[in-house]
Amino acid sequence: MNDTSTEGPATYDVAIVGYGPVGATAANLLGQMGRRVVVIERDPDIYFRARAISTDEEVMRIWQQVGLADRLNADMQPGAGANFVDVNGELIVKLLPVDRGNGHPPQQFIYQPAVDTVLREGVDRFPNVEVLLEHECLRLVQRPDGVELMLADLTTDQFKRVRASYVIAADGGSSSLRGQLGVGFGGRTFSERWIVIDTKMLEPWPGHDQLRFHCNPARPTVDCPTPLGHHRWEFPVRDEEDEKDLLSDEAIWKVLSAQGITRANVEIIGFACYSHHVRFAERWRVGRVFLAGDAAHAMPPWIGQGMCAGVRDVANLCWKLDAVLTGALPEGVLDTYQAERLPHLKEVTNRAVKTGKLIIERNPLRAAARNHIFRTANKVPYFTTWLRNNRWLPDARYRDGLLARNGNDAVGRLVPQPWVTDENAALVRLDDVIGGRWTVLHTGTDGGTQPWRSAGVPVISIASPGGTAAAGQIVDRDGKLTRWLEQRKASIVAVRPDGFVYAAGRDGQPLPPPPAGFRAAPHTTDTTPTTIKESA
Repeated sequence: MNDTSTEGPATYDVAIVGYGPVGATAANLLGQMGRRVVVIERDPDIYFRARAISTDEEVMRIWQQVGLADRLNADMQPGAGANFVDVNGELIVKLLPVDRGNGHPPQQFIYQPAVDTVLREGVDRFPNVEVLLEHECLRLVQRPDGVELMLADLTTDQFKRVRASYVIAADGGSSSLRGQLGVGFGGRTFSERWIVIDTKMLEPWPGHDQLRFHCNPARPTVDCPTPLGHHRWEFPVRDEEDEKDLLSDEAIWKVLSAQGITRANVEIIGFACYSHHVRFAERWRVGRVFLAGDAAHAMPPWIGQGMCAGVRDVANLCWKLDAVLTGALPEGVLDTYQAERLPHLKEVTNRAVKTGKLIIERNPLRAAARNHIFRTANKVPYFTTWLRNNRWLPDARYRDGLLARNGNDAVGRLVPQPWVTDENAALVRLDDVIGGRWTVLHTGTDGGTQPWRSAGVPVISIASPGGTAAAGQIVDRDGKLTRWLEQRKASIVAVRPDGFVYAAGRDGQPLPPPPAGFRAAPHTTDTTPTTIKESA
């Protein structure tokens, strides 16, 4: 290759390496914030295989922030819970998704190539974001004022250099940047190798729209609907089997036939073998470089949170990068990224592992005991609620990081997003009022808000259902936000740009002031995203 850099390298605020859903989400967020961004991706197009299969309401809320939620929702299939069934297909236990008040369906199945397409269309809206496909980051060099990246243009066999103030490494589980940084990736690889089968649905069959975990000791199988006319199966390779013998049309059809699926039902698109991992990068930040998504962590797929965890990562990171670049917060705030995200990520991973153990029990006697115990427990009031709350997705909450801890239970929690009436008498989601910025919300007096007002933070009053919207006041149409605050003994909260509560107080209790070093810094673009509407 030849180095064709005859001028100084192009300069950006942030370079994103990797253009999967995590990198594309980061590009949308930073593009909306007005940052100058370059995205570096070695592949020429969207990866054709569907990997992630589900999303949740919190992730949809992040995509809503950049105007993509409605368009993405159009290509998704709402979930109806997870069915754990025995060898005969009889129900053992059913876990229903719970609505956590984020304004979107709590569980949805996705077809990842369609999601990637919409996310990339979203990036195309921003002239301040440059996308370099078929480019590979060969190395990076950190300097006091930024990072220099050496890129290989895979189409011209030439080198180029770019500079960025910060870098997000979203380049997957085999991240080359993580290796360059010398960051360990500790954890374990499960002994099971899993065959994943993706199909196009031709003719529906009973239960085709249900997520089913077939808890069959002889052949545990995941049977998962995916939208836009697709369906997926996953099953483990037995110890005595050679995975090569299972990666053929004949072997795949033998497995599908055991599920009652015929060639009239589906057309096989592809199949592959994967191993499941539990791994965490030792450090998510090295100087000006941040690991995100699979580059920072890996988990088994049992509760469908691999991609979702990465989207949560960049939602936490990007507004902090923007705040540092604009001078709204000191650079040290970037150290809170891993401190906030890692505990939640570990809890999600732990629950995924426990759920997997329920599914893949190989001993027939223990499997029979499991089935009996769960069917008996189903008769106990609130058992399935307990099971869901302790085995499925935990509440979004930070217990450490950029938080003003004064003992109030609302601090560190994601504020719910109800429908509200804004000052123009329009019915909108709460985040469309807040607009991804620091905001103080209150249901009583606004005493103690002067430090926030002086810093340029809007203060909004919440009127109860039946109230009247006015300038600086919204109406909580169904009372959901008001009830949430009452449950946490809070009448006033300071909400961060990512929707998490930084500070909270009750009437008569002063609201903690803004973080040290905080100052107002205007965005370079309007915070209202351009919405991509559903295609015809």
